[in-house]
Amino acid sequence: MDDESDFTIESARKAAVRNELGDWVARFLASPGSDNAVLADQLSEGLHWWAGPVRLQIDELHRLAGPPGDPVLCPVEEEYWDSRVDSMDERVEKGWVPPPVIVSHREGRFQLEDGNHRVESVRQAGRRDTWAVVGFAQRRERDRFVAERDDLAPGPSS
Repeated sequence: MDDESDFTIESARKAAVRNELGDWVARFLASPGSDNAVLADQLSEGLHWWAGPVRLQIDELHRLAGPPGDPVLCPVEEEYWDSRVDSMDERVEKGWVPPPVIVSHREGRFQLEDGNHRVESVRQAGRRDTWAVVGFAQRRERDRFVAERDDLAPGPSS
């Protein structure tokens, strides 16, 4: 997988069915456009159990960067969001569904690991939720999350 069209909601679903969602995440993060093999390695070491893709509310995500007033670690002004977000925003408004964001479940909350621009473009397009793949350090936490969701079926882990 080396192209944006390879990293879709459907390809993530297929990877989950094949018990390869963790590998899908690693390939996605190392792919051109994301170029974040270091993060892929870090997540692979700490998060062994994956679920998704699943819709999460944007306001549930603890983002690394985002607009002031949202739950973010580093608030940034609207001017930060460059033409990349504007371009994605336009594509979302025309029906494009971006690849799922990568989220970790830590201490009872969802930490956005990769996808700040995608989340912001979806937010600016007026959406309240986004597709995500969620990683867990422990199987029981992943299993509890899956059991509480109507849109996920218990299945193999990756």
